[in-house]
Amino acid sequence: MGLLDTLLGHASDKPLDDVAADFQPLLAPGETVQRAFGLVRDLMVFTDRRLVLVDRQGVTGRRTEYLSLPYRSIVMYSLETPAHFDLEAELKLWVCGQPQPLVRSLGRSAGAEDILAVLAQHVSR
Repeated sequence: MGLLDTLLGHASDKPLDDVAADFQPLLAPGETVQRAFGLVRDLMVFTDRRLVLVDRQGVTGRRTEYLSLPYRSIVMYSLETPAHFDLEAELKLWVCGQPQPLVRSLGRSAGAEDILAVLAQHVSR
């Protein structure tokens, strides 16, 4: 189901072993990857300390932006689910010191509830 979700543009779980191996150079000593969600080429990686948003850009996806958000900097978040004819759900993250939220598209909300559950676990600490 993961491949089908990815092809349809839904956020889906990624295997932790693969993501942890790819992220090892980016992690702090003792930091561990807990959960990862993929959306076509982009990723949302939840560690025990922060959320990393991975945005692969360009035709080949070789240019990559990594946005690291410590959980303590996320002030609030929301999920806007798609209506009948909408194509995607939107996750909004408000970060301390930023007037506008960060917005990420999640497809037709498949996996969106799992993402909210992980955020609720870490942000409310």
